[in-house]
Amino acid sequence: MLYEFGEKIRHVREKKQMTMKELAEKAAVSESLISQIERNKVSPAIDTLLKILDVLNIDIEYIFNDFKKTKTVHLVRREERDKILMQNVTYERLSKTIEKDRQHGIEAYYLIINPGGTSGSNEYGHKGKELGIIIEGEGDFTIGNHKYSLKSGDSISFISDVPHSLKNTQDIPLKAYWIITPPKMFLS
Repeated sequence: MLYEFGEKIRHVREKKQMTMKELAEKAAVSESLISQIERNKVSPAIDTLLKILDVLNIDIEYIFNDFKKTKTVHLVRREERDKILMQNVTYERLSKTIEKDRQHGIEAYYLIINPGGTSGSNEYGHKGKELGIIIEGEGDFTIGNHKYSLKSGDSISFISDVPHSLKNTQDIPLKAYWIITPPKMFLS
């Protein structure tokens, strides 16, 4: 893929009322090369590009400020969320940000724990970190030997290598947003 910056060089050159010939002479290159660069027909060697930028007094950041501005975006529509139902708990996948190097990926889901239900385990933990935000309802969060009462609006974050669980203590569904890194539930 050829990164196109020729228009920027041409725009600055014309704004400075400099001809292609004058730029070529000052940068010690051919007028033909300047023409090809400005029309995005060739990409110059870095030392040639730096000479041209120096003659035009252009900051290199200006030339490359839009390079790689587009990144991969994963859109998950509400009606297309992957769902897992396990023991009175629904996990709706909100993110698809699993990287090739999984240790830097994140997993986010909308959690619905029905009355009496529990998410997590009091027997084992797992590698990583978690952040939970209670949206609706109340519950008890247990990590190791500590228990915390959580209600709507509360958030909790922790290193998840010790046993931990969230139990709905009300007779309405407990709803929360949960974020985990690295991913562990939705692995594709």
